[in-house]
Parts: sequence; C-alpha cells; structure tokens
Amino acid sequence: MRMEVHVHADIPIVEGVAREQVEQALKVLVEYLDVESISDVKSLEPDEPGIRYDEKELILYICWTGEVGRSFQQTLERTLQQLGPYCYEAVEVEVTYYRDNGEQDAELLFVGPTPQAIQEAQRRCMIEDVSALLGRQFSKDKVAEVVTLVNELFERESKEKSANPVAAERAFEPYSRPSRKNLH
Repeated sequence: MRMEVHVHADIPIVEGVAREQVEQALKVLVEYLDVESISDVKSLEPDEPGIRYDEKELILYICWTGEVGRSFQQTLERTLQQLGPYCYEAVEVEVTYYRDNGEQDAELLFVGPTPQAIQEAQRRCMIEDVSALLGRQFSKDKVAEVVTLVNELFERESKEKSANPVAAERAFEPYSRPSRKNLH
C-alpha cells in the first residue's frame, strides 16, 4: 500500500562534518527512495527543494513530499539515528502522512546529538504547543503556571530516566502531535 508523506526539517550540522558523512548518514533513506544521492531526491510538490545540504550554513534542509510504502517509518527512523551524531543540536522533524480517504496523520520525530539534547528539544516544543493552545483562552500568568508544571514534569522524567536507564539511548525520539493542516 502506497501513501503520500511530507517530511520537513531544518537540521543544524556540526562544523567539520563533511558532505560525504551527511550523505552516508542518509544512505538508508536514499536507497529506499531509489536515487543515487540526496541531490537526486525530488519532491512531488514543485516548490519544495527535497533534501539539500547547505555546506556554508551547515544545515540539512528537508522539505519533501513523496509516495512511500509501509516500511518508510522504519527507514526514516534508522536514517535519523545515523544522522544524530552529526547534529549540532536537537530539532524536530515533522512527518505528515496523507491517506487516500483525505485524512492525515502528523507526528514529530526528534533528531539530535544526545538523548538529553532531544529531551530539551521535546520540552521546548511541548512548551510552545501548550502556550499557544492555552494562550487562546487564558492570561499569560495562567499559561505560565502550566509551563512551570510542564518544566517540572520534564525534570522529573529526566531524573527517572537517569535513575533507570532501561532502554538503549537513541539519537532520535518519536513524539505525537495533533494533526495540523498547514506545515509551513
């Protein structure tokens, strides 16, 4: 079963990482898409650049829409895991799946150099989402109360994870987010 997917991220890369290293990290995805290199990844949407690594700015730009199969999710996760060590900081990767019936599913994946950096990016994202949602109804003071609670929850979770390192640490993490119609 094929479906359409949109992937969007601006991933900062550590200074000194060569284009070849970025290409190697993306090899699993490039092979999945059956192209030779990231410069060959073309989007179904003509105004989207696909995948582009700006060596001067040290940013890997991903703005790509394409048709994928069921194994795409695992391929993308493996790719982000390979890319994680080259990231300057943790950032979100927005992934939207478009179903044949008109529905769409959106999720965030996080890629970064360390699990701690990823958790910080997740915290920032959660605070942005919660603040935007609550800001429609409540005053800044009331939103700040909830933000304080969110910070406390993340701090508690961080302490629990460091006390119980059960799972292997990964260079990416999934994160659910309600569907959004416009990504840009």
